[in-house]
Amino acid sequence: MPDPLAGFLTTLDLVDTGARTTEDIFTGPSQWMPNGRVFGGQVLAQALVAAIRTVDPARVVHSLHGYFLRPGDATAAVTFAVDRLHDGRSFSTRRTQAYQNGVPILSVILSFQIEDEGFEHQVEMPGDIADPESLPSAVESLAVVDHPIARAWAEERAFDMRHVPSPIYFTVDGDRVAHQAVWIKALGRLPDDPNIHRAALAYASDYTILEPVMRRHGMSWARPDLKMASLDHAMWWHRFARADEWLLYTQRSPSASGGRGLSLGEIYDRDGRLIASVAQEGMVRAGRPAPGAPQG
Repeated sequence: MPDPLAGFLTTLDLVDTGARTTEDIFTGPSQWMPNGRVFGGQVLAQALVAAIRTVDPARVVHSLHGYFLRPGDATAAVTFAVDRLHDGRSFSTRRTQAYQNGVPILSVILSFQIEDEGFEHQVEMPGDIADPESLPSAVESLAVVDHPIARAWAEERAFDMRHVPSPIYFTVDGDRVAHQAVWIKALGRLPDDPNIHRAALAYASDYTILEPVMRRHGMSWARPDLKMASLDHAMWWHRFARADEWLLYTQRSPSASGGRGLSLGEIYDRDGRLIASVAQEGMVRAGRPAPGAPQG
């Protein structure tokens, strides 16, 4: 079986096509997924890398706002077109469109800034969270199930994820609450390039962000009538941290209505520094077939 971390890094190794009209054009591979659809975190991370390639290296990404427009085909490559919207004295703005078969599957706007000094404050990390070493890994949680999707989740993801209080792969244990926490870490050492770690964080931020909606309503991933699709994704990078060291991803859902659920998240390092914030709205339905919708 291919090394999942190497496979993840391969997706970030975009090819510059050399095309220079009004946009910069790159291409990148898709990872295999058991449902045949491109993982939203993959195309988010690739869109970020494509934009980074067009920005002065002194300028660091600080925000991303995107919409998932169509399901992506995990058997096909993705083309990224970067529009250089603005380069100011301190900030640069880029729009990245991801295409397959000539139609967009993702559209994001990203902002970059020359690193600067200013006011400092943050929301404190929760203090009553179990350490990751005391929690079962995804491999351990899924080992009891002999199913292709369970094996893919356990063996083919590039990140270890350890849920607090427990995962919702098959059942939702405990109270039906709209919050949870997940320790995340790449399965091996990543290159030292800080932008790889920022892209890895974007990638991993999409794995579990809608789970608080599911947990609140007692829906596990194994529920056969569950219909889910990421609709949009926003992310803010506040401070740098390595994605191959344990990070705590706290998540909560303030609202669900109209077949959609909103989740908010904060990512902390083990020293309690707030590294990033995330927001995502997704389609979350169960009990009846869902009409066609984007898939993140």
